[in-house]
Amino acid sequence: MTVTVVGGQAGFERGVLDAADLVVGPRALLGDYAGSARVIESAGPLSAEVIDSLAAASAAVLVVSGDPGFFGDLRVLRERGIPVVVRPGVTDVQRLAALLRRPWDDITVVSAAGRDFRHAVNVCRARKAVAVLTAPGAGPAELARELRGWRRAIAVLEDVGGPAERLSVVDVTEAERRRWREPNLVLCLTSIDAVGTARWIAGGEPVPPADGWALPESAFATRAGVGTPSEVAALVLARLAPRPGTLVWDVCAGSGAVGIEAARLGAAVIAVERDAGLCVRIVANAAAHDVDIRLADGEALTDLPRPDSVFLASSRPDLLRTCAAVGAGRVVVLVPELDRVTETRDTLAGAGYEVDGCHLTTARLTPTADGATSLTPTTATTLVWAAR
Repeated sequence: MTVTVVGGQAGFERGVLDAADLVVGPRALLGDYAGSARVIESAGPLSAEVIDSLAAASAAVLVVSGDPGFFGDLRVLRERGIPVVVRPGVTDVQRLAALLRRPWDDITVVSAAGRDFRHAVNVCRARKAVAVLTAPGAGPAELARELRGWRRAIAVLEDVGGPAERLSVVDVTEAERRRWREPNLVLCLTSIDAVGTARWIAGGEPVPPADGWALPESAFATRAGVGTPSEVAALVLARLAPRPGTLVWDVCAGSGAVGIEAARLGAAVIAVERDAGLCVRIVANAAAHDVDIRLADGEALTDLPRPDSVFLASSRPDLLRTCAAVGAGRVVVLVPELDRVTETRDTLAGAGYEVDGCHLTTARLTPTADGATSLTPTTATTLVWAAR
């Protein structure tokens, strides 16, 4: 018993189909096949019943779109221990990139099926070129709705492999408004004309960045009295745990250093800052570090997408209560006023968090005139962090 998995139009594999006693695949790919084999029309992920039928057949053929080893059915067949022969085709991501006349080695590919949708959205918010394998209820319109506030071009290949296949390039507003034929595929781009930077690794810029994280304060344009020492930033980032697929709020962002560093580690980021002068610096700093973050200038926090982690550089009770109530998995609060530490802990604990923290005092090495080394105190910071 062997299942031959064929990627692409079955018309190219008539000899394989003629030798089969069971053929499984979507009608659009089976074409006008009318052989002696039993046919099961199946589109999308294989059901348990179809897998059982494939396992029981003496000679079965599974026809799929593109490469079955690329987010495809090959994995589930291997997991069942079913012997396979694979004849892959060109993936739909490759075809979509070719239709746009752009390379595709810089494209990050994500699946939006099920609970992965939110992670897929956050990758689209964070990266410059993302292909999204959509699913019912998680298609171009739903994706575009979650990308409000981010500048993105949306390329949609709809009715993939079908007679009405069509490529459209629209902005997020148009993508949300239109109804799209299924199955479809989305390519989310910061610029439709950019071709991407050549890398040594496929899938976009790897994380963590080559020059590490917790960069010195001099790496960010700011003004006197506003900034996060690198030693503090290192601990904050460790507690926020930014990574691809997550969304981080940087509230009272100042120069945006923490949010920008989170973005460099792969997270989608919203920087919240009311000071117009600092907003200008956040934009400049994000551009200098080649990350794309959303700036929420005076927006109400409750209007923003739900974060996975929140950094709050203030212990203002109203902001703290709002951040504690949004449902993030992690919250880190910088508490300048020691008399607010207990209130901060109680607020977070009352919102269902396990709370911890520390008072962090740092001193940096300083060379002296006689060639020795001394320690110069630089900062004393109280951090409170909380996790669900």
